[in-house]
Amino acid sequence: MEQLLEETYRAEREHFWFKGFRQFITPLVDQALAGRPAARLLDCGCGTGTNLDLFRARCDAFGFDLTPGGLRFARTHGGLRVARASITHVPFAPATFDVVTSFDVLQCITEPMETQAMASMARVLKPGGSMILNVAALDILSGSHAVLSEEVRRYTKPLMRQALSRAGLVPERMTYTNFSLFPLMLATRSWQRLRGAARPETLTSEITVPSAPVNAALTAVLSLEAHALRLTDLPFGSSLLVLARKPA
Repeated sequence: MEQLLEETYRAEREHFWFKGFRQFITPLVDQALAGRPAARLLDCGCGTGTNLDLFRARCDAFGFDLTPGGLRFARTHGGLRVARASITHVPFAPATFDVVTSFDVLQCITEPMETQAMASMARVLKPGGSMILNVAALDILSGSHAVLSEEVRRYTKPLMRQALSRAGLVPERMTYTNFSLFPLMLATRSWQRLRGAARPETLTSEITVPSAPVNAALTAVLSLEAHALRLTDLPFGSSLLVLARKPA
């Protein structure tokens, strides 16, 4: 487990996918925090705490996760404001946070837990506050990574709108991401499905950082996509990025 956490922590800091992901979410975080001095942000399912570094540079950031190993890792690497809790029972008072985030968690929980999680996150959000979500998208892109992360669904825009509506949230922006890597991912994951599912313990290669030239090239591709996302939404991709607001 400790080795897997080390590999995850390294991937979150160095892997092209995570570098691209942080470039995708940063403009939405800045938009959500605009005009909110001394804002408070809660990251639901913070894992090893890597994203909290990005948030702490901008606001008063907190996080929680269900896995004790991940939290130990987060605390070891400077994440002091983290707690152990479930996303279906967020342990804070109502209307406590200006921004609530959750990244790549919702696709791993079944109904009715998904509805409970959305309602619980919305409960701690202040009226007029923002929720930023990132979830796995499109069933056609299911593959070995879905086994490793124990996915139970991959989202589409209509499916996400339904989830937001049940929680009383209003979508302000929804866009697919990793559009530029779609052909490569489609080919790879289609082959993985044809080959058959492997055991999760054999799939650590899914989070292994590629060789430096490959990692740099793919990071550059996603950086270009991040610039495009500042101007327009993308029609498909492996993830769905969401900005929603709680009515004032």
